[in-house]
Amino acid sequence: MAEPLSLAVPAPPKAALSWRAVLRVVRDNPLQLWTEEAYDSAIERQNFLGRPRLLLNAPEAIQHVLIGHAENYRRTAPSIRLLRPFVGRGLLLSEGELWRRQRRLIAPTLAPRALPSLMRHAAGATVAWRERLTPEIDLLAEMQTLALEIAGRSMFSLGMAPFATAMRALLTQSAQALSRPDFLDLVLPIWLPSPRDFARWRFQRRWMGLMTRVIAARERAPGARETPDLFDLLRAASAPDGKVGMRQLRDEVATMIIAGHETTALTLFWASLLLATAPAVQARIAEEARGLDLGPGGIAEALGRLEYTRAVVSEALRLYPPAATIVREAIAEDRCGDLVIPRGALVMIAPWVLHRHRQLWDAPERFDPERFLPGAPLIPRFAYLPFGAGPRVCVGAQFALAEATLVLATLVRDFVLERADAAPVFPVSVVTTQPNRPVSFLLSPRRGK
Repeated sequence: MAEPLSLAVPAPPKAALSWRAVLRVVRDNPLQLWTEEAYDSAIERQNFLGRPRLLLNAPEAIQHVLIGHAENYRRTAPSIRLLRPFVGRGLLLSEGELWRRQRRLIAPTLAPRALPSLMRHAAGATVAWRERLTPEIDLLAEMQTLALEIAGRSMFSLGMAPFATAMRALLTQSAQALSRPDFLDLVLPIWLPSPRDFARWRFQRRWMGLMTRVIAARERAPGARETPDLFDLLRAASAPDGKVGMRQLRDEVATMIIAGHETTALTLFWASLLLATAPAVQARIAEEARGLDLGPGGIAEALGRLEYTRAVVSEALRLYPPAATIVREAIAEDRCGDLVIPRGALVMIAPWVLHRHRQLWDAPERFDPERFLPGAPLIPRFAYLPFGAGPRVCVGAQFALAEATLVLATLVRDFVLERADAAPVFPVSVVTTQPNRPVSFLLSPRRGK
């Protein structure tokens, strides 16, 4: 069931941008960084202030960089500048032995076998959230609140209501303004602060202070759990004879809260925006979810029957990947087939481009969830990377997919979604792929549910 995609997207430039134009686009909306030709080519080569910049769309080159020779490609100084205020030295930015230790600790708590327990928490939070919905809502704000509550309950066994307002205020008011790099952010080495780093440090003190209060509340929380949650494992490792200090514990909590709610909320927002243009797709989700128990007691069984809803989530992730670009710096010169990657080159893999690539997808601008149903043509390997790939693939990918499927099924089963206005909504890449403005939705009770 294919529906035409009528939503607005930024127009790519016809030719490579000047260095001044690159600076403006990187600040305003990096989705407009790549030319029209990039959506057809295997590799796009450009330079920025004399530094080679390669956009890779060829599957073998992507595999080479993210998996085969991942040790030769590190995060860039600008990406560290932008992310460190949010996550400190948590799993997202750690390297070497620290990263390996953190991943060994965290991965089992978010693995597929842990999903039934995690999803019971998610279902309980979703049931309570659904009862609070009003006929007209700012859907992104609502999804952010719900996803934050799910992250707190499932990973830390802690309700997030006492912290939600302060968290959202910090992220909205301060972080947005500090997540758009300027010229000095792009050219200075990481050890040399840029002028905006001082404002980022002030934000980080406030944000990490809030994380410390979350930890204190979790330490005071009564009640025994059947199995240790993520916080239990992190806290055990932060004991005096453990391997994780209290500062590291705080940074891991910050990482899990950010990664565990912001990208999921955005995925649900974009999926809802797509559904508002596709009543037939909404009806099919509602029919699939009708009669299923989506509460804590039934969600484990219901997830396996929400096949089409999950396909809608996957298609939303294709069209609006949370991380629009993966950027790495080549530590040493490298070669992939005939491609020579110079030392210090910026190597970019852009899911925004990759997921719309005309040589990899049939009608890539079309909203078509059936691409992800069983029996559909196989998706080319490394053509679909909403969660990255290789050693750095998102550790919570399966939980995020299951959570988004649950929330979308609950919402569409009970309500018809419509836009409150018809003005265009443009995606903007500011660390994550966000709408350029708040968007109101109208919710009408669905008949015959």
